[in-house]
This record gives sequence, structure tokens and C-alpha cells, in this order.
Amino acid sequence: MSTAVAKNLMVDMKLLGMFAAFDHAITAATRDQTSYTEFLDMLLQAESDYRQDRKTGYRIKAAKFTLRPAFEDIDFTASRSISKAQIKELYGLQWLSEGRPVLLIGQTGVGKTFLAQATGLHACACGKSVLYMTVTTWLENVALARSSGTYLRYRDKLAKPDLLILDDMGMRKLASIEAQDLCEILEERSIGKSTVFTTQLPLDHWSEVIADPVIADAIRDRLEHAALTIHITGESYRGVKARKLASKKNDE
Repeated sequence: MSTAVAKNLMVDMKLLGMFAAFDHAITAATRDQTSYTEFLDMLLQAESDYRQDRKTGYRIKAAKFTLRPAFEDIDFTASRSISKAQIKELYGLQWLSEGRPVLLIGQTGVGKTFLAQATGLHACACGKSVLYMTVTTWLENVALARSSGTYLRYRDKLAKPDLLILDDMGMRKLASIEAQDLCEILEERSIGKSTVFTTQLPLDHWSEVIADPVIADAIRDRLEHAALTIHITGESYRGVKARKLASKKNDE
């Protein structure tokens, strides 16, 4: 079989990773005098890598991230309380395997959203399904779902991902029905699924933004004993970035 026919068959069978790697594999096999088995291994590995990359891309698109940060981009030069050991714990995803929630607590600008989305992107790369949204967006979606009679379907949608990220908890107060919605989501996700919250409020202050004290206690009970909690204090990323830009300008 000629190489042209082989490549046409790869396209027909949608072996696009193999197709993209074929010419390089032929060149490498000729140069290194590799065996037919090794040559086949190269092509199969190329196809596998291509398919994994596509699946990761689909998961990232479905997650609806607003940023594309990576753990490698974390700036440890800023004075903040989060340690490399805590970053390593997040990166390891053991908490996700155990279905534990995560609380990232700190003032504005310390990198909570960056860290939450970096965690989500890494989870996507590790084969996990993720959904990201702000609490404000979630509340808008819940209100729309209730008005259109699709609330149960929407709740089921939030229950499915391996990881749900709710950003900026506490930015606005939750009415009793909204708090009940949150409690139901946590209940639906209580077995085998993880939820990450970013918030400025420590858990024992959530009652300040949840109107119903009974539901507030129920939510806190679902989180405080199992959650991986990381308090982030210190300098704002924005302040660090501004100083670096100013220093760069002064050096020019």
C-alpha cells in the first residue's frame, strides 16, 4: 500500500492524530531503522494523544471558564499566606477523588478565582468534567429555570459534573428559596462530587448572607467537616502587578 493510500484511509477512518504524525513517523522510522511494531506504536500513541487532547478541549469548553490560568503561572513573589504545600494539595486532586468540597477564602485580589479556575483546568486535563460560574450567574440561571418550569432539569445539570466551581459566594444575600436551592445542590453532589467555593467570608459568617438560619446551618454542616479549607491573606495580585509595571517603566 502506498503512503498516499494509507493516509487517505486514515482520513476516511478519522484517524486524524495518526494522519498528522504519519510523515514524521515515516522519517523517524527510516532514520532510526525502527521495527514495524515500534512504528505502529508511534502511530497509535499519536492517535491516542490527539484524542485525549480533543476530549480535554471539549471538557474545557463545557466548563465555561472565564480565564485559562495554570498552576505554573502562580506568582509566589507576592506576599500571601498560601503555601506551596497547599498548592500541591489542590493540584493532586485527591480531594476530588474523595468528593470533598473546597473553600478558598480571602479578600478581593488575592487570587481565589485564578486558583479555582487553575484547579478546574487541571481537573479537565485529568479527565474530569467541570462547570464554572459565579454565584450571581447561578442565581440568575436558577431564577430563569424556575420561571420557565425547568428548575429540576437545571438542578440535575449542576449535579452531574465531577467538579462544580461557584465563584464569589457572599457577594449578595440569598433569599430563603435561593438558600434552599444551594442546599439541594450540595445534597445532590454530596456523594462522589466536589464543589469549590471562592468567598471573602469564612464559613461561620455565611449566616450573614443566608436569610434562613436553619438552611444556613444545614449548608454549613455539609461543608465545615469535610471541606478542604484554604485561607488566603496578604497582598493583592493587582498591587504586585502594578508595582512590577511601574518598575519596568522606570527601568526603560
